[in-house]
Amino acid sequence: MRVLLVEDDIRVAIALETALRQHGHEITRATTASEALAAAPVDLVLLDLGLPDRDGIEVCRELRARSDVAIIAVTARAEERERVLGLRSGADDYVVKPFGMAELTARIEAVMRRTMRTAIPQPSFRVGGLEIDADARRVMVSGREVALTRKEFELLAALARRPGHAVTREQLLAEVWRTTWRGSLHTLEVHVASLRSKLQDSSYIQTVRGVGYRLRAQ
Repeated sequence: MRVLLVEDDIRVAIALETALRQHGHEITRATTASEALAAAPVDLVLLDLGLPDRDGIEVCRELRARSDVAIIAVTARAEERERVLGLRSGADDYVVKPFGMAELTARIEAVMRRTMRTAIPQPSFRVGGLEIDADARRVMVSGREVALTRKEFELLAALARRPGHAVTREQLLAEVWRTTWRGSLHTLEVHVASLRSKLQDSSYIQTVRGVGYRLRAQ
């Protein structure tokens, strides 16, 4: 797998590169935002957010706007608001330093499984002013297209497959994030909040207390 390692701390970069190469990955290193944005296409980006020439969040947004490349933020920013900002900016996962290589490897494997799996074609769904075209991966609200990240769309599509029915948090984690780790529940909540904001009507996605969420059926 081709990995772009964006890290300005040389010691950290060398250690990560060595470990990743031992797992058989092809590594391209970048120490600045400009180098990261000029790099050739890869399968995965490991992105440090504390870059010397530009904030990593901006880089994450630009990378996500360009493509659906898998992005894992690898950073010392541990505050909840930073995690939320990173995920909303397009990161597929968020790993806080210091971390173990086993954890990072597991997260890489999980992200790549989600990214590379083949999407099953689904019919379009419409409720009120919301229209979801699963095959084209487009979402319209009152005739206006809404830009969603890959995970936001997959979450909405998972709910749309069962309109009016409660979908448990565990089901959503398994279908969208391919994990049963309850530590990922916060990630789910962040994506639900982001979806509600982008759809501009929180009633589309309803919370089923103690269970999960459902998409309004009418």
